[in-house]
Amino acid sequence: MSGMRAQERRLRDLAAIRRVRDRIDREYAKPLNVEALARGAHMSVGHLSREFRRVYGESPYSYLMTRRIERAMTLLRRGDLSVTEVCFAVGSSSLGTFSTRFTELVGVPPSVYRRDHWQAAAGIPPCLAKQVTRPVRNQEASPT
Repeated sequence: MSGMRAQERRLRDLAAIRRVRDRIDREYAKPLNVEALARGAHMSVGHLSREFRRVYGESPYSYLMTRRIERAMTLLRRGDLSVTEVCFAVGSSSLGTFSTRFTELVGVPPSVYRRDHWQAAAGIPPCLAKQVTRPVRNQEASPT
């Protein structure tokens, strides 16, 4: 009996974790944090973080930041917004944290990325540009 309940709880948790990921994908530009995500999923922060990492291989915070950086790359390629404007447009509240994370994921600071890519991306079909400019996910990064 308890095995069945544990299975039901795992399935409920999995569904909740998927909803959290979908919410991040949808609302990455809003002022989200792990506490708000956990509250929305009716889980503790620790439980959400553990389960999310188990299912997706990274923390909810890391996943959120990656979504923001991916969107920032698109905005920076357009070239009409400053790095600061892009930082706030994607929901980051700290330019320093945004720049550090962007550099970690993309390999260059956002200002350099903007300078080097805003013209390069012109004329590339959006579907191809998305593939070419997608950041390397954390677990794919080679160890230094």
